[in-house]
Amino acid sequence: MTTDVIQLENVWKIFGDRAEEAMEAVKSEGLDKATVLERFGCVVGIADVSFKVARSEIFCIMGLSGSGKSTLIRHLNRLIEPSAGLVKVLDQDMSALSPNALRETRAKDIGMVFQHMALLPHRTVADNVAFPLEVQGLPKAQRWETSLHALSLVNLTGYEYRLPHQLSGGMQQRVGLARALASDPEVLLMDEPFSALDPLIRHELQNQFVQLTKNLQKTTVFITHDLDEAIRIGDRIAIMKDGCLIQIGTPEEIVMQPADEYVADFVKGISNLKLINAHSIMLAINDTTLPSSIDKTAALRADENTSLEALIDLSVTTTLPIIVTNDTGQDIGVISKDTLLKGIKGEE
Repeated sequence: MTTDVIQLENVWKIFGDRAEEAMEAVKSEGLDKATVLERFGCVVGIADVSFKVARSEIFCIMGLSGSGKSTLIRHLNRLIEPSAGLVKVLDQDMSALSPNALRETRAKDIGMVFQHMALLPHRTVADNVAFPLEVQGLPKAQRWETSLHALSLVNLTGYEYRLPHQLSGGMQQRVGLARALASDPEVLLMDEPFSALDPLIRHELQNQFVQLTKNLQKTTVFITHDLDEAIRIGDRIAIMKDGCLIQIGTPEEIVMQPADEYVADFVKGISNLKLINAHSIMLAINDTTLPSSIDKTAALRADENTSLEALIDLSVTTTLPIIVTNDTGQDIGVISKDTLLKGIKGEE
């Protein structure tokens, strides 16, 4: 099994009565989205999308409404069939699975959490979490034990016998997450699960989600229209527009090196302070010379992953440049006051 849990190659999705005809024309003539709509009355939902998601990675897909992000995530558990291209999850070609194999994969290997939880109102919290296991035919005692464990993971111990309407919105989202975790899937698909929540509750759940998925080593695809959310939780971010992937990169790469004006407009209001680290703005030791009057032993040191915000706090305590070290403690770079100011401004 490869280290890539999810793999998409040249995936297209075209909606409409003449979708197959439109797909052939796209392949042979290279038609754009507008031409497909004009000639065939079909809508291009996904256009030639390719990416991989590594094991235990949180991969955020973001874009405005209508960009194709929700359509894309539904290809991963084959709620939507692609018009063309390859979708592989856990080394399985999703389009090649039989109906029984697909149901088993959805039940055991892939958990999905939607914006609206659709909890069963007449069932208790514990019964809602256990419901997918009941569908699988597991014994009641095993379902109950698994449900209680999943609820403990999302800090809902003590709420087992409550009904959904007795919980806050944030707590209901936790029930949905617990339900997805109950079958211990390797892959989690999250379609804007926190977007309807108040900011404070949303921030709390984001932090809890990141910690939980990292501890459990879940591979996650997370859909959002909020760049702040994507930066906060994503190991990498993919930005979509009109069904196309515009750019994929780490949060720092997306903010510091936008691929085009569209991405630049997305990130222009994002603060660099917690995003940029020392390694990104330092001058390498072999590329710069410290004044001979400066005692290197007296200079303060910072790890290469120290945030810009923390570097500012460190800088105000000294008049000397800050020396950057790697994970073995070796001096690898220097950050002067000028370098720090350029980092704050966002200059290379």
